[in-house]
Amino acid sequence: MKQWYETLFENYGRQYDRENFTHGTLGECDFIEKEIGFNKKLSILDLGCGTGRHSIELSRRGYSVTGLDLSQSMLDQAKRKADQEKLVVRFIQGDARNLPFQDEFDLVIMLCEGSFSLMETDEMNYQILQQARKALRQVGKLIFTTLNGLFPISHSLADFYKSHQQEGNSKDTQLTFDLMTFREHSTVEFTDDNGIQHSVPSTVRYYTPPEITWLLRSAGFETVEIFGAKLGAYSRHDLLTPDDFEMLVIAQ
Repeated sequence: MKQWYETLFENYGRQYDRENFTHGTLGECDFIEKEIGFNKKLSILDLGCGTGRHSIELSRRGYSVTGLDLSQSMLDQAKRKADQEKLVVRFIQGDARNLPFQDEFDLVIMLCEGSFSLMETDEMNYQILQQARKALRQVGKLIFTTLNGLFPISHSLADFYKSHQQEGNSKDTQLTFDLMTFREHSTVEFTDDNGIQHSVPSTVRYYTPPEITWLLRSAGFETVEIFGAKLGAYSRHDLLTPDDFEMLVIAQ
């Protein structure tokens, strides 16, 4: 049986690039470049790369990038875009819970809930962090965003999604948040690339800062820093607050 994210991304590559949360790519890549000191010799792995927006932009800037995603539909869209610009990006269909890499990359990125937090169990989400650590060289860095568990405690998720809803984008309805598991349960309504409408039950995991820190240290990372994540404007100056929907996590 397919999981909800497999159904969503099965035929959604072109529609995905129209979602409002995909519009912060340039600023997010600016931040990534600063974090690695603009060193073009470093190799980058983009986990849950989707349609390749970060992989392609970093390739434009001269970096060696590998993008991995579970969805062939998303990768096909990524390859089309890279080919149009004659960019060389290695795109691989694969599962972030079982990576074919060992000590191969200087930087791993997982942005906009690329794979992590979408998994159906906490154990599977943890596997992704373990695999990211395995893929990194001894002196490597992981940069990712994840849902902030502090946000739903003091904010209405339904109101938040409604305020960010745009015509033609996917929509979350029938929202509930389980305080015992820190999971959001909803129905995702979307139209695929063939114009067919779907309604898919979904669940995503929110994490608190102490949880993320413990998970990363258990996975072998030595330092963990957590900030607020603002779309297209990541910054170490943004201290995490309960008003941040996402966390920006930097681990080494």
